[in-house]
Amino acid sequence: MADLIRTVRYFKVTIPDKSGTLAHMLRPLHDAGVNLLAVHAFPRNRRTQVDVVPEDPTSLKNIVKPLKWKMRGPKVCFLVYGDDRPGALVALTDQLASAKINLTAVTAATAGQGRFGAILWVKTKDVKKAAKVLGTG
Repeated sequence: MADLIRTVRYFKVTIPDKSGTLAHMLRPLHDAGVNLLAVHAFPRNRRTQVDVVPEDPTSLKNIVKPLKWKMRGPKVCFLVYGDDRPGALVALTDQLASAKINLTAVTAATAGQGRFGAILWVKTKDVKKAAKVLGTG
């Protein structure tokens, strides 16, 4: 099976870098039925940046508005699904490198049952070019 690559919208939220704050942030989204395709959290300037990729960006925005979160976005990233295999990201990263597109971040993991998933981020100025190279736009 060929990899499925989607252009998706993500939003950034900065939360305190303390135990339980990510759970506290995700709980209202869960309770409201917001389906997240991906979550990526990492330390940034003594806080934690959380990137969320909602299945439906409008539903996320509607839930977040009354919570008064300082959410930035949407921005674009690429979501990859495929059959797990050695070097699953090699062809994708080679294509982007050949097109002189710098990956600013990558997160990839096996998903069990022979599947893998990844999120690829590029600079905003490279999104259209990357979409063309990856076959999503």
